[in-house]
Amino acid sequence: MGRILVVTLLAAAAAPSLRADEAPIATPSPAPPATPAPPAKEPAPPPSVTILGAQDAHGVLGRDVRSSTGEDMGHIVDVIVDLTGTVRAAVIDFGGFLGVGSRKIVVDWTALNFAHLADKSDHVTLDLTKEQVKAAPEYKEDKPVVVLGAAGKLSPWLFDH
Repeated sequence: MGRILVVTLLAAAAAPSLRADEAPIATPSPAPPATPAPPAKEPAPPPSVTILGAQDAHGVLGRDVRSSTGEDMGHIVDVIVDLTGTVRAAVIDFGGFLGVGSRKIVVDWTALNFAHLADKSDHVTLDLTKEQVKAAPEYKEDKPVVVLGAAGKLSPWLFDH
């Protein structure tokens, strides 16, 4: 504690004496460079919420697909969207037994009918025949997608080559 007192006394002794009505003269120090204040972050808006009734919406991955005459056409294994996020097509694992000998084909989303889905055991109906699906080219990832559509329902797809 003695050191602090001595330093204080030395600093007071070194400073010129001031009268009670005089203020010490401050020497201006160079101002630090101005840094822009970070922009104020606005809080994120709350997320929107939509409630879908259990009978109004159903998952489709893994669903069995049947023709309009009841023939087994495979099951949906993927959904294809365009760059805007619009669903364009479904990938169906067609043929084979337990994945052996099967191949993936792509059908236009509008060729599928979801009207009779009530629970997981229900199937999706495809507006194509088994012969049409058999003749469809196989889907390969990272290759141009050939989409099989029902007559009059397929619209052209613009894509980069």
